[in-house]
Amino acid sequence: MKIALDPYMLRALPLDEMVRTVAELGYPYIELSPRDDFMPFFLHPRADDERVAELKGALRRHGVQLSSVLPLYKWSSPDETERQAAVRYWKRMIEVTAELECPLMNSEFNGRPERAAESEAAFWRSMEELLPVFEREGIALNLEAHPDDFCEENAPAVDLVRAINKPWVGYLYCAPHSFHLSGPAQTGADIAAMLRYAGDKLRHVHIADTFNHKGSSGLRYILNPPGTPARIHQHLDIGQGEVDWDAFFGTLRELGFDGVATACVFAWEERARESSAMMLERITKELAA
Repeated sequence: MKIALDPYMLRALPLDEMVRTVAELGYPYIELSPRDDFMPFFLHPRADDERVAELKGALRRHGVQLSSVLPLYKWSSPDETERQAAVRYWKRMIEVTAELECPLMNSEFNGRPERAAESEAAFWRSMEELLPVFEREGIALNLEAHPDDFCEENAPAVDLVRAINKPWVGYLYCAPHSFHLSGPAQTGADIAAMLRYAGDKLRHVHIADTFNHKGSSGLRYILNPPGTPARIHQHLDIGQGEVDWDAFFGTLRELGFDGVATACVFAWEERARESSAMMLERITKELAA
């Protein structure tokens, strides 16, 4: 199993300093997430040959490896111009990932929940164009359901991954999304059942805590105007929210999980090192054995 850090809270650091900091914290792997000088959100990658070489050199110098690369593009957009642009961005980022000698990419379904059928159709068009590129480069793909995507719940997301019907396409379970993944009908989240449903497609987990936004009769958070379709969740340190960590880690051990476990706390940039160090200690204690 690989334990990685999503260094988003360290994204303001130059590439070499970011990698050095991750190494000093004790993480053997990095999950590279969006940063403006390399792979911005929803825009064409900025990484050229020089910057790719810079990152490769930093990884080699500090003894850290890339577990995965996580770009976010609008590949499921119902707007065809937007979708086509996202596919171009994906092709370039797959090329960069291959140059980085990284075997895995992760992403979200994207699209719009209020236009779910159109978004899913766009997703499949993008898959038709991109799956051969992933296959040619020998790069695996994991997909996660995300709040406000066209697919937001665990079981439908796992079923979509299975429908792709490629052994190298897997599912990513994101713990801080748990109360969205369980669907609006449930007041909590049966994490064990959701992880078991993913079964052999469970290849990656994102680890951070969150509060149950459906708690207290839906009054854990009060959003205005009433009835707004806005989604809310956090990426907190383990123990700061309401995720059932006994169920989460216990089920991963039961399943013999042997994929990538990424610490992905985003809430504490002012104490990023302390947060990341604590997360590594807890994840290692729970899963490394």
